[in-house]
Amino acid sequence: MAIITISREMGSGGIPIAHRVAKELGYTLVDGSTLKKVAHKYGLSDEAFEHADERPPAFVEGEDVQHLLDLHQIELMVLNFALKGDVVIYGRAGEDLLRDILSAFRVRIIAPFEDRVERWAVREWLDPDLARLMVRKSDQQRAGFIRYYFDREWENPLDYDLVINTQRLSEDKAVEMICSGVSDNNLVEEKGSAKKILTDLILGKKAEIAILSLNEFDCEHLIITAKGKTVTISGHVLSKDEHKSVLAAVKTVEGVEKIADNLSVIGFRTTPYES
Repeated sequence: MAIITISREMGSGGIPIAHRVAKELGYTLVDGSTLKKVAHKYGLSDEAFEHADERPPAFVEGEDVQHLLDLHQIELMVLNFALKGDVVIYGRAGEDLLRDILSAFRVRIIAPFEDRVERWAVREWLDPDLARLMVRKSDQQRAGFIRYYFDREWENPLDYDLVINTQRLSEDKAVEMICSGVSDNNLVEEKGSAKKILTDLILGKKAEIAILSLNEFDCEHLIITAKGKTVTISGHVLSKDEHKSVLAAVKTVEGVEKIADNLSVIGFRTTPYES
């Protein structure tokens, strides 16, 4: 079950490269259009999908809990597609969601800023100044998204197996390199364990979604992992009632047979300290 993740800069040529790689290999391309088609099955409207897709939070408390819930639903979509195998995951922090899948082939497509501006202006029939603003905003938004949710610098080359500069290399060569790289023996040898890891990631993600759906928690202080049919919850909550709510929510998740409860209840003093 081969998996390719493609991170790209706006105007770098990543879109046609991803389409051609998927067609050449006979893989499913998982991009924004693909995900949007199934979003309603995960309870997301078109508007909610657009608002959460690859975007950092607004830092407005009420909105951000819903934003995080919608983002987790998008991540669940990506994980479910990855479980089927033979996919090209275009953006959506695929390299971060699948960081434990050692057989995943992580690709990044880049080009110099001014080259990307020119390409975007030509492609979208835009004024160059407007294209420049759009490309800069896209870079900032995507970098902020990765930094906030995954604590990683988007452009770090060490987080990718292959970085392609499309100023230097043609689209044909980029497609050839990706199609060749995904079959490397170092990746093939790891594929046997990928399905089990993905199944665990999916169950853990469903547990996170169940907790977020309570509209009481943002999971900031919780660590949720799954192995087999056991979900482990660590971290802390603020009251015994919150503790009960979290456990009750996870129990409703299909596939969960056991909960390893490592939660601590940490209350806060509401009266002044005595001197």
